[in-house]
Amino acid sequence: MAEPSKWAPSDMLEPIRRFLDGDLPMMTSTIKVEQFQDGNTLVVRAEVPGIDPETDVDVSVSEGMLHIKAQREEKSEHTSKTGYRSEFHYGSFTRSIALPPGNREEDITATYKDGVLEVRSPAPATPAEESAKKIRIDRG
Repeated sequence: MAEPSKWAPSDMLEPIRRFLDGDLPMMTSTIKVEQFQDGNTLVVRAEVPGIDPETDVDVSVSEGMLHIKAQREEKSEHTSKTGYRSEFHYGSFTRSIALPPGNREEDITATYKDGVLEVRSPAPATPAEESAKKIRIDRG
């Protein structure tokens, strides 16, 4: 009969340590973002560490919204004298952000560095003016 794996007390604290380190984003489905204006440019920085930007991230625009989708898969293995433990985490994350009026999809750029995806969306210098339409008031 095989001897059961023994767990060290530190094994029980591992999920708590990961939570305190902010290493459990898999439990939520949104991406943490920072959004600000840089002149006439909307800048969105999304925190997506540990991903391959070429295969795990999709940035798209539709109906005046910027959509960021990311997938992440993480595996860890621990071998000790008392046993072997393997963990894996995976999930999909999305975030949608309204773009300023007048943005052109072809002007939007995205870069990835040190776990941060940065999307820059310049607005035209003079946004297209909406013509005001007078609403007639009927007497009842």
